[in-house]
Amino acid sequence: MTQRLQQNYIPALTGVRAMAAYLVFISHFAEVFDGGFPHIIQRFFGEFHIGVSIFFVLSGFLITFRYYNSFHLTGAWFRQYLKNRVARIYPMYFLLTIAAFTYFFITGDAKVTKGLPNPVGLMFMNITFVRGFFYQYWDTGIAQGWSLTVEECFYFSAPIIFLIAKKYGKFYIQPVIITIFAIVMFLIFRNINWHGFFGEFSFVMVFTFFGRCFEFFVGVQLARYVLKNGFKRTNKISFTYVGFIMIFVCVFVMALQTPIAPWLFGLETPIGIITNNYVLCIMVAFFFYGILTEETSFKKLLATPFVELLGKSSYIFYLIHLGWMYTLIMGSFNQLNDYIFTLYDKWQKDWISPFQYDWVNLLLVFIVLNAVSICLFKLIEEPLNHTIRKSNFLIKYKPRPKGIAD
Repeated sequence: MTQRLQQNYIPALTGVRAMAAYLVFISHFAEVFDGGFPHIIQRFFGEFHIGVSIFFVLSGFLITFRYYNSFHLTGAWFRQYLKNRVARIYPMYFLLTIAAFTYFFITGDAKVTKGLPNPVGLMFMNITFVRGFFYQYWDTGIAQGWSLTVEECFYFSAPIIFLIAKKYGKFYIQPVIITIFAIVMFLIFRNINWHGFFGEFSFVMVFTFFGRCFEFFVGVQLARYVLKNGFKRTNKISFTYVGFIMIFVCVFVMALQTPIAPWLFGLETPIGIITNNYVLCIMVAFFFYGILTEETSFKKLLATPFVELLGKSSYIFYLIHLGWMYTLIMGSFNQLNDYIFTLYDKWQKDWISPFQYDWVNLLLVFIVLNAVSICLFKLIEEPLNHTIRKSNFLIKYKPRPKGIAD
C-alpha cells in the first residue's frame, strides 16, 4: 500500500470526481446532440445524470474508508467529523447560493426562484438544505444543489450507520428500513398539500436520501470490504473496464424508457428508478474496486496531476455548470456572435462566426467553467477549507499526526 493510500487519499478517485461532474454537464445539455444524431443518442446522453450516482457511491466509500476504523460515537468525535464535513462542503455552496440569489435580485431571472414568491424565504431554504425535501422547491437556487441535501443526510446518518453495523452487526437491514420509511412517508403525504413534502413518488425515490440510500450503502460496503481485505487480490477479472462498460449499459437501459410527464428522463420511470438506484450503483462499485486494486491506463489517467486538479475543482464546476454563471457566459458568446455578424453585414461579407454553432459554444463554456472552477478552488475553496479545519469552530483545533486523514 503506498504512502498516499496510507493517508486515506486515492488520487484516481479524485479524478473520478471530474468524470462524474462532466457526465452531469453532458446530461444537462444533451439537446445539443439532437441535430444530426439519432434521437436515441440524445436520450443516451440525457441519462448521463449517472454522475450523481457516482458521487453518491464515492461519498459512501470515502466517508467509510476514512472514518470507519477510527469511529467512536462521542461528542468530540462527532464535532470533529461535522467540522470536517462543513469545511469541505458548505463554504462554496453558501457563497454560490448567495451569488445566485443576488443575481436574481439584480436581474429578476425567474430561473433562480422558478417563479415562486418569497425569494428571501427560498434563499433561506437553500442555504439550510431543507429545500431538498420539498417537491415544489427542490430545484430552486442552484438547481443541481439538491444532491447536497442528499449528501448531508448521509453525512449525518453515517455515524449511526457505523454504530449499528459495528455494535449490533446490522448493516444490510438498514437501507431496507430507510427505503420503507421513504415509501411510508410518501403514502402519508401524497394527499397532504404541504409544498410537496414527500408528496410525489418519483421525487422521493430520485431526489431524497431516503429513496437513494442504497447507493451510499453500496459505497459503505465496498469500503468495509477493502478495509478488511486490503488492496491485493488474486483473480484476474478486469473490474475497472467491466464495471465501466456495465455503467453505460445501465445508461442505455434508462435511455430506452419513455419519460413520464412532467419528468424528462428515463431515470424517473419505474424501470429507471430500479436501474439507477439499485443496479447502477453496484456497477459503479465494481468500477471503483478495479480502480483501487488494478493498475490500468485508465487509473493512471485519472491520477495524473492535471486530472487530479480537475477533480479537486469539480465540486465548484458541478455547482456553477448550470444556472446564473452558465447563463452569463453563454449570453456573452451569443452577444459576440451577434456582434460578429453585425460586422459581417457592415463589411458585406458572408463568413462563418466562431460562435454560431451551439456545440462550439458549449465546448467553450465548458472550458471557461473549468477555468473559473480551478481559480475559485485555489483562491477561495481550498483556503477556506484549511482555515475552518484549523479553527476552533465546533471543537478546539489540534494538529493531527502526519499520515492521519481528517
